[in-house]
Amino acid sequence: MATRYPETNEIVTFKDAMDRVMNDAFGGTRFRTLWPSDGEVSRAVLPLDAYATDEEFVLIAAVPGVDPEALEVTINKNTITLTGETPDVTASEEAKDAQWYLHELPSGSFSRSVTVPSDVDASKADASFENGVLKLVLPKAEASKPRRIKIRPAANQDSTAAEAVTTESAS
Repeated sequence: MATRYPETNEIVTFKDAMDRVMNDAFGGTRFRTLWPSDGEVSRAVLPLDAYATDEEFVLIAAVPGVDPEALEVTINKNTITLTGETPDVTASEEAKDAQWYLHELPSGSFSRSVTVPSDVDASKADASFENGVLKLVLPKAEASKPRRIKIRPAANQDSTAAEAVTTESAS
């Protein structure tokens, strides 16, 4: 019987092939799978959103299950690094004698660095944590903010401007 959709085995094989390509190309550090292949250990993944306005950079990180006191945020020039550890639910007291049927939640240490295109003012940074989401607001350094420069005509190109300069200096 013909079907429009690929067999499940074909999808898994394709996924494994793509994981291998990404791991070979990028060293396995950036593109991590949430579903480990046979014998592979799952690693904690830290998804981020980042955006900028004229005044600030904002980073939003999903860190469910992590105690905000266990998170560390460091800023070095224009690189922001978030580090922490996601607890392993299989090691909890309530799961001590449990028979596990499925265990997909990532656990372990994580570290994620983001470099923004200009310097930030770390002394005015603000971090909030709500419902497992960290929001970090980093004001841009004054020297990094866009500025408008007023253009004045050159004195020798405009006789009116030259007269105004002469009149002002004579008074």
